[in-house]
Amino acid sequence: MGIIARDRYLQRLIDRKENGMIKVITGIRRCGKSYLLFHLYYDYLISTGVKKDNIITIALDEEESKKYRDPKELSAYIRSKIVSNDEQYYVFIDEVQYAIKKDELNSDKPLPLYGVLNGLLRLSNVDVYVTGSNSKLLSKDVMTEFRGRGDEVRVYPLTFKEYYGYLGGDKLERFEEYATFGGLPLTLFRKTPEDKIKYLSDLFKEVYFKDIEERYRIDLPEILQLLTDDLCSAIGSLTNSSKLANALKTAKNVKVDSQTVATYLEYLEESFLFNQAKRYDVKGKKYFLYPSKYYCTDMGLRNARLNFRQQEETHAMENIIYNELLVRGFSVDVGVVDIASLGEDGKRHKRQCEIDFVVNKGMKKYYIQSALTLNGENKEKTELRPFLETRDFFKKIIVTKSYMKPWFDDNGIYHVGLYDFLLNETIFES
Repeated sequence: MGIIARDRYLQRLIDRKENGMIKVITGIRRCGKSYLLFHLYYDYLISTGVKKDNIITIALDEEESKKYRDPKELSAYIRSKIVSNDEQYYVFIDEVQYAIKKDELNSDKPLPLYGVLNGLLRLSNVDVYVTGSNSKLLSKDVMTEFRGRGDEVRVYPLTFKEYYGYLGGDKLERFEEYATFGGLPLTLFRKTPEDKIKYLSDLFKEVYFKDIEERYRIDLPEILQLLTDDLCSAIGSLTNSSKLANALKTAKNVKVDSQTVATYLEYLEESFLFNQAKRYDVKGKKYFLYPSKYYCTDMGLRNARLNFRQQEETHAMENIIYNELLVRGFSVDVGVVDIASLGEDGKRHKRQCEIDFVVNKGMKKYYIQSALTLNGENKEKTELRPFLETRDFFKKIIVTKSYMKPWFDDNGIYHVGLYDFLLNETIFES
């Protein structure tokens, strides 16, 4: 098994080394958080001269570490390893959510775990890193519970650039594999399609659903699974909790209220299985409360959940581009543009058109459309008109599944092929 480069995340940890904050590494289970911390970053520290005894590691999801899920035991163990006040120590705690009891979640009292971690922060010669797979317990609470001393590093499944960088070969062939089996690192080491399918299917059944059901005490696990199926089946489609509840009633003859659906949607997001993209009125500069779109964190998991029955190129490409934008640090919304046109009755009518993604990072803003092809005059007008109707000067990019070299058209719209977009992170600066 070779080394899969995760240079982006490794550099983020290096940049945060000994910064006086708890580094909280979050992301979906099996996306490579432990590998990043316990192998790549561990090896980096050793290469800089850190002694092995000064790196204190503990994996709370392993059976032999079960006793350390008690915060008091965890604290005692870590402090027993810190034997000198004159040397720097590094503490790595994997899957830290195991040290939080269910009944503690509903208490107004501070979580004992956070007290342990804050106590370690007070030691000037200790640098703390934790990984976790639940955003409600971690990323949402980081700044509050750690009193401004928490620093989140979000890790995603492999991008196509990371995937292709490890495997090499024909780009088109590799992309089809990636769009089918996704970017969870261990899928690369399953030799046959059958092995990959089994691995991905088992993850949903044996890991993700069990985690959610146990953590949130799910009363209706079958609803959670049906809701997951609906989201997977309709990636990139506008929806909301009421619409999903009605769909379950109509298609599955299952009665469930919209509030339960909304709660379960939050659980799926908090477990990093899905991300929500809200609709943004480009001209009015405001957000719509609903509907919104949901994208899968990993296409392989999505396909496995649907038994590989639905593999639409258009939706897969859109989902992959969305995930890529998140990895690159952009906030991503769905753009809505009002367009007025003259109807057959001679009156002007308004209708809404979509820009697939309105993305922001700092002071920079871009509009992005995803399209398999622009073949046909009507198709080109449909994809490009929302850009022209924005009436502003932010960069506009259309990504098509092609090998063409990037180029600007007469309207200043930047056309780029999918593979260039995914493999070249400087594409926005072109």
